[in-house]
Amino acid sequence: MAGEESSAARNRRVWDAQADAYQATHGAQLEASGGLAWGVWQIPESELGVLGEVAGRAILELGCGAAQWSIALAAAGASVTGLDNSARQLEHARELMARAGAAFPLVHSSAESTPFDDASFDIVFCDYGAMAFADPYATVPEAARILRDGGLLAFLMNTPILDIAWPIEAEHPTESLIGDYFGKHVIDVPGECLEYQLPYGEWIRLFRASGFTIEDLIEPRPAADAVSSYRDDSVRAWARRWPLEHIWRVRRENR
Repeated sequence: MAGEESSAARNRRVWDAQADAYQATHGAQLEASGGLAWGVWQIPESELGVLGEVAGRAILELGCGAAQWSIALAAAGASVTGLDNSARQLEHARELMARAGAAFPLVHSSAESTPFDDASFDIVFCDYGAMAFADPYATVPEAARILRDGGLLAFLMNTPILDIAWPIEAEHPTESLIGDYFGKHVIDVPGECLEYQLPYGEWIRLFRASGFTIEDLIEPRPAADAVSSYRDDSVRAWARRWPLEHIWRVRRENR
């Protein structure tokens, strides 16, 4: 329909409007973790070992926000690029980069169609970021295109289990499955960003069709005393019983 707002445009508009409040609410926790930590409970990369050796690697953060991860990776010797759909988030990134004395490219673009050449990166990753807020049927093939042979795609996001146990209008997930699992794709909450999710089998089929070999599916579990600016104690208790977040690690096959 003429004039209809695209999903990328909608998410850009919403994130631009929410970026300041997001950084004010969560920036301190992200700073305290030093950048190299995963998910709402900021579980250290040194504990999970998702990315492996980063020094000297060409790395793209696909939905970098204020670039806390990218700043830390640059300090660890990686050649980093940060991409985000929100111009306001990238303004926050520039402020943090200046404070840290970091210098690397920031790209304003949707992850569904990026400006990079084929085979540009050794690692493409995000912590929520684009894989949660852009259509995986576009982002997964795009990540395959811009990864070098043998390159790693790694990303953290909510699990399908959480999404079918958490009513949209509720403050906490339930102990029951209340949503549909089959056919899951777009999560549309009025006035918010569009979010995305797939059933596990569909993730696997999409990875394979895009030229990836699956290496791991990590289900981080928060510590009993974990504290988060994103989630309260009730949600932490839920996440200690069932997987709230997962991290996919898939490897680009040789072309």
